[in-house]
This record gives sequence, C-alpha cells and structure tokens, in this order.
Amino acid sequence: MASESRRIARVLLDSPLPQLDRLFDYSLPAEFGDVPLGVRVRVPLRTAGRVIDGYIVEIDTEDDADRPLSEVESVVSDAAVLPERLHRLARRVADRAAGSASDVLRLVIPKRQVRVEKAWTADTPAVSLDDDAAERARATLAMYDGLESVLDERGRAAVEAMPQLRDGTPGWSQLLAASAARMLATGRSSIVVVPDHRDLDQLLASLELLVPDGAVVRHDSRQSNPDRYRAFLRTLEEAPCIVVGNRSAVYAPVDAGLVAIWDDGDPLLGEMLAPYVNARDAALLRQELEQSALLFVGHTRTTDVERLVAHGWLRDVRATRRVLPKVVLSTPHEMEQPTAQRMPSSAFLAARNAAAEGPVLVQVSRPGFAPSLVCAECRAPARCAHCGGPLGARHRGAVPVCGWCGRGARAWACPTCSSTKLRLASSGSERTADELGRAFPGIRVIVADSAHPVERVDAKPALVVATRGAEPLAVGGYRAVVLLDGPRMLQAPDLRVGESCLRWWSNAAALAAPGAPIHLVGVDGTVARALATWNHAGYARSELESRAPLHMPPTARVALVEGSAAAVSRALIALGELSLPPDAVLGPVPVDSDDFPPRVRALVRFDYGAGSRVATTLRAAVVAEAVNGHRGRGQTKNTLSVRLDILDPEL
Repeated sequence: MASESRRIARVLLDSPLPQLDRLFDYSLPAEFGDVPLGVRVRVPLRTAGRVIDGYIVEIDTEDDADRPLSEVESVVSDAAVLPERLHRLARRVADRAAGSASDVLRLVIPKRQVRVEKAWTADTPAVSLDDDAAERARATLAMYDGLESVLDERGRAAVEAMPQLRDGTPGWSQLLAASAARMLATGRSSIVVVPDHRDLDQLLASLELLVPDGAVVRHDSRQSNPDRYRAFLRTLEEAPCIVVGNRSAVYAPVDAGLVAIWDDGDPLLGEMLAPYVNARDAALLRQELEQSALLFVGHTRTTDVERLVAHGWLRDVRATRRVLPKVVLSTPHEMEQPTAQRMPSSAFLAARNAAAEGPVLVQVSRPGFAPSLVCAECRAPARCAHCGGPLGARHRGAVPVCGWCGRGARAWACPTCSSTKLRLASSGSERTADELGRAFPGIRVIVADSAHPVERVDAKPALVVATRGAEPLAVGGYRAVVLLDGPRMLQAPDLRVGESCLRWWSNAAALAAPGAPIHLVGVDGTVARALATWNHAGYARSELESRAPLHMPPTARVALVEGSAAAVSRALIALGELSLPPDAVLGPVPVDSDDFPPRVRALVRFDYGAGSRVATTLRAAVVAEAVNGHRGRGQTKNTLSVRLDILDPEL
C-alpha cells in the first residue's frame, strides 16, 4: 500500500552553531493551513532536546511519509520576514566568508515586535518625485561625467565626490541623494550605506530636499526596537523606498535598483560580528546576484576599489569640471624645524588671518588634554603601577590617570630613573584648544571630539579644534583648515595607514570654503603629494604595486585561523591539499591570552580564484572541530575560529 504524501518545511535554524548551518526537514502539519515562505517558526531540535527559532525557506511534498521527521511546533507569525532574495544573499555572503547564514540574518532581521507587526498593513502607497525635484536631481548628476548612464544601465562605478559644500550640505550627500531620487523616479528602491550617524544625518538632510515624506527608511543603531522593526517591515513591501543606514543596511530586503556606499575606507563599515563581512564586500556580492547599479563614492580611493577599477570591473567617474582644494604643504625649512613647533609660521598666519573672517578648522589626532605622559628626566613612557596602562592628564595640573583601569597615579615614580616629574608627550584636542586660545586672544575656541560632539558651527570667527572624523560643518565652509599631527598619524603600525590619513585629511579639506587654504603640517612624501595634487587614484595604484610582491591585501585575500594548536594544525593540513603557494601560510604563532588550551593563530594568503575552495575547506574545519567539541561535552570549546578578508594582517 502506497504511503500518503505530506508537506515538508525546510527550515534554516537561528543558531550560532556552525554544524547547524544548513536546511533541516520538518513535517508541516495540515492544521497550519497555507504557510508563506520566509515566516518565523519554532521547531524541535532533537540533539539538544529543546525548541529553537527558525525560518521556512522551502515547502515541498514527499511521498515517503514513513521517514521519521519532527513536526514544526508553531508558526510564530504570518509575516514573511525572510524573502527569497535575502536568504540567497545571506547564503552567498556566509559561504564567501566561511560563516553561517543565520549570523548574517541576525544583523538585518530585528527581533519581533508584536504590536508593530499587528499594526502593519503592508500597503504603503508608491511615491513619486515632483518635476522640480526630478530636475534638481538631474542637474546634480549631470555634474559627473557618465553617472546618469551608470544608473540607467545598472552599471558599477567608483565616483570621486567633489570636495565642496553646496547650499550648506556636503557635495557627496547631494550626489547620493540625487542618485537615489533618480532610481525612485523609475520605480526602484535604493540602499545607501554610510559609516556613522553624522554621515546619516547629512544624507537625510539632502534627501529631504528631493524626495517626499514616507520614501526614506532609516536603518541605524539609534532607533528603538519598535522603530527598527517598523522600518524593516517597510522594506518588505513592494512600494519602492530609499533605505539609508549604517553597515548592516546593505542587507535590506528591498528590490534594489541601486546600492551605494559612501567612504568605503572607513573602518566602521567593517562588521564586528561574525562572519565579519565588510559592507563593501556585501555590496559587491549583492550586485553580482541582483544586477543592481553599484556606486562607491568618496573623496579618496581605497586600494580595494582601485583594484576593481584597474580590472575594468568598476567604471571611474569624476566630475565634469573638477574643483580641487588649495592644499599648502610645509616648506623644506619648516620640515627641518624642531618637532615641538606644532604649527609653523605659514599655517599660523593663515589661521590668524582667516579667523578674523570666520571659522577655522584645526584637525588633531587624539582627544583629551594630554593623552600620554613621559618621564621628564629619561623620557620613558609613564605607565600605571597597577596594570601597566599608559598615563595621561585630563587637564593642566591634573593628577595623572591610567587610560586602561582609570586609577589615579598621584605618587608616581619612574621605574627607570626614580624621577617623580612628568612631561606632556602629546597634545590632544583639549590641550591644543588651550594653547590656541592663548595664541589667539579674543577668538572663541570650540572643541569637537567624541566627548564634545558638535554637528555644525556658524559663520562667526572661531577656532574649531576637532579630532579626525569629528569635524562639524561650518556655515559657508571653513575659511582655513590646518591639519596637525600628520607625522604621528603616519607612525601607526597599520598596512593602510597612508590610505587612512589621506582619507581623514581629504574629508577635512572638503569642508573648506572655496579657495580657502588647507595646510598639511610636517608631512612630505607620496601621501602629501597625493593630497596636494588630489590624485587619490594614483596613490592607490602605487600602494597596490608595492603590496603585490608581498601578497598583501587587497592584491590577495587573507584568512586568519585561530584556535588550539591541534585544531589550527588540522585546518592548515586540510588547506595544504589545495596546492596553495609554499609561502601562503604565515605562522602559527602563540596568542597572548589566558585561554586553556593555549591558542595560536596563522595567516593564510591566497588568490581570489582560490577563494571558494579556501572558504569551503576552512568552514569544514570549523564544523569538524565544533562537532568534536560537542561530542567531548565542551572540553574543546571554541577550539577553532576563522576570519576571511583581513584588511590589516598582523600576527
């Protein structure tokens, strides 16, 4: 006698365990009726003896009703929160990063809010641009050579944003707003990703001038849980919209005609949670799957984007009429002056003259008064006697405080020479403001840093001392910009330190008024010349040429493999079967931690063509170690972890 057929639900479990990163078959009882794909369900997990959340990805029927299957315990909601396009993107991203699809989905699908969901009608009407807004958007796009055709043809481009303010808002935000508005006019949604809330606010201000209310959907960490869930549900609707937000907004489940990223070199676009995928890489994968238009917009050019331009995968788009900042470098005589002279005479005079007319921006590397102290006698770094952390001063005459544990060091004595005297080794934003306040009597001084956030300053005379990335907008632009601490910034032990400095300085220079001088103090060489000539693409190309022989990113991909010595050894042995170059593996070396068993780490360099094989092999190694650890009742917990596409490899 033939067996009766039954419905089968294939469920993706919401679990961080790597061995559960696949679809599981469950019997779908007839009592649930018609169940849409993508809904949340609760299902039993036999191996753990508990019920777990999941999403229905597929529904099928099978004739073998005798196959033992557990039943779906409940359908949590009728809201299909995991549409097919989102699952496909999450799976693709996870596979490339040797991670779990559920980890990706956890970044984009908020926790359910019952009241919000019950009030959701899913019938938001479509919106359209009025003729005036459409014309203004078209005029902005026309300022860039070929950008309109990139959008119309769903092309890919690296766009150099004009470094200027227009009508009180940055040129880059107007460019992205116009691009999204153009796409909205064609009936397609857009996703615009920016690094932080300051960028988001500036972009929203530009969008308000072009698109009607209800067309913009925010996605950022400042939202309450109900607001975030409400915004997510809006992205599930058919009516087109413009999604703007931070890094995880790149996964928004809209039918995107455009994905755009501002300032892709900002480290805030790198995801800090597994599988640690940068928004830039997620956008590239999304464009490959969905064939949307793709824009990387910035004042500078990252090596990652320039590599794609060099391969012809991205089109290089620049302004039809480039407007370049007036960058002034230190003279050879000024470069020979003692390092104690933070602001040479040329920059000082420029700042003094400009401060009589309006605001002047002074960029510094670090916040606080004196972020670090040294012994006044032997110049040894002053460290906390309790934890070894660096000592700093919060204001002039203050008791030194440890930057790690926060303890005061009132009775500090140098362990090297026994001196009890301290010297300020560096100047933060507050100390710089204190010094400039005495040098510029009668001029107000404004500090803008993480502890003193300032969004905008007026056009009245002022000295604005800001840390990198915290510079406020100035009405009419800054009358002069002085970039201090350049040599200190370039000393950071970072593969991409040159790129980062160029990005910090260029973004600050873009806030200057037309024709205002931008003084880069104490820096020469290729980075200084790139800023002075505004040739960021050329600098990125030279960086690629220097990294290629060393197989350093982005000329090659790099994976970090970390865990117990035995687990890392097994993973490297498995990679050895892929015929990677003999020098592909660096390490393993011990990790400085208190873990038991002791952990080690290794770097694996590989070509892009080998990426799929390397990711699959490493993922299999992670799953194998997790299964073995489970069988050993947790005795080998967390024995292996992998992270692909390390931007700054360091053992």
